[in-house]
Amino acid sequence: METMAVTEVPTEITLLGWGVVLLLVQLVLQAVAGVSEFGLGYALSARDEKRDLHGHMAGRLTRAFYNLLETFPAFAAAALAVAVTGKTGGISVLGAHLWFWARIVYVPLYAFGIPGLRTATWAVSVAGIALMLIALAM
Repeated sequence: METMAVTEVPTEITLLGWGVVLLLVQLVLQAVAGVSEFGLGYALSARDEKRDLHGHMAGRLTRAFYNLLETFPAFAAAALAVAVTGKTGGISVLGAHLWFWARIVYVPLYAFGIPGLRTATWAVSVAGIALMLIALAM
């Protein structure tokens, strides 16, 4: 009987998996906030009647979710690229951690309306992706 070699999963890929978990958590958070603020009937409807989400928690969590969707594809591509090319580790791991942890911090900062720190945290997450791309180019 042949045994398969166990290979270590790169940290970047592990954080990509946790990024998917974060995406799902944010999806649920914004949905729950919407139900809480506008009722289950509205949530189950076609939502043809638009509600003003500006400033409401549901609106903030929805905008934070869509902001994650803007950077997630770039992070996923970078994580997969460094893994496939064998350029994991070093600044790539640092970049992956920066992206992931900044994205976690970003959610409550956006939800509670802390603009300056929120923007700085977003910039840290983008810098994390940039570090991964630098690792890829090296």
